[in-house]
Amino acid sequence: MFQIGAFEVHVISGGLVYVDGGGAFGLVPRALWSRYQTPNAEHHIPMCLNCLLVKAHGKNILVDTGMGFKMPPKMVEQWHLSHPHGTLLDGLARLGLQPSDIDLVINTHLHGDHCEGNTSFDAEGNLIPTFPNAEHVVQCREYQDASNPNERTRATYINFNFEPLVASGQMRLLDGDEEFLAGIRGVVTPGHTPGHMSVVIEDGGQSLFFPCDLATYAIQFEKLGWMTAYDVEPLVTLETKRRWQKWALEHDPIIVFPHDTVVMAAQFRADEKGQGRLKPLSSEDGACYS
Repeated sequence: MFQIGAFEVHVISGGLVYVDGGGAFGLVPRALWSRYQTPNAEHHIPMCLNCLLVKAHGKNILVDTGMGFKMPPKMVEQWHLSHPHGTLLDGLARLGLQPSDIDLVINTHLHGDHCEGNTSFDAEGNLIPTFPNAEHVVQCREYQDASNPNERTRATYINFNFEPLVASGQMRLLDGDEEFLAGIRGVVTPGHTPGHMSVVIEDGGQSLFFPCDLATYAIQFEKLGWMTAYDVEPLVTLETKRRWQKWALEHDPIIVFPHDTVVMAAQFRADEKGQGRLKPLSSEDGACYS
């Protein structure tokens, strides 16, 4: 748990999957990226599904919802999905929370590994909101792209993860940066997708930044030219990271990464040459699952 002023920020595991290293690191040679993530015999690397639970202003705010519980067995096998730290709902339960206690769900974007947990099947097989009392928010541009996928994106944009919430009015579409509550804001960080959003949390002179897939793995925040093959606009990702590197050097936030199994959280500080470098945080600093 991270204490940001009066706010509590808990990292909750939404599961663990394995993905092809070439997809996760794109044009970066394996000889370089394998220093940071070790591939298995099938050339796959682990990718955790980190979600945030923020307790602030008497509200419970969930950032992303992981892969949920709707995936058919074949897809579970393809992703090698497991839950070594329990499910997202298990993590909430450890904090004394039920799905009905969530007030706001922030979807950084609508790729399946970040929003499939938005909806679930009930005992009769009906599709229902997993968090029945929560307002859900996502960028309008992201919703438009997700609703009109192309040959490259249609495998990850699955409309039953979000369309029922829009139709019912439970999902609000945003048009740019927005402060949800005092000290908690969503900021558009394009590149991974044009409507991708990151989250900034600030209180009491402290800050936390959840870049989400602006930096899928921690090292991708430090190295501007490193990004996934999944990024729709990789050169936009590069320039967006440049801006947020500058912000991080000025504000010294805790940065929590969405998928890194080695460095969950770090700070980004200038070295003796003035170059920005990651300073990983250990579990003693609060970088562990709630």
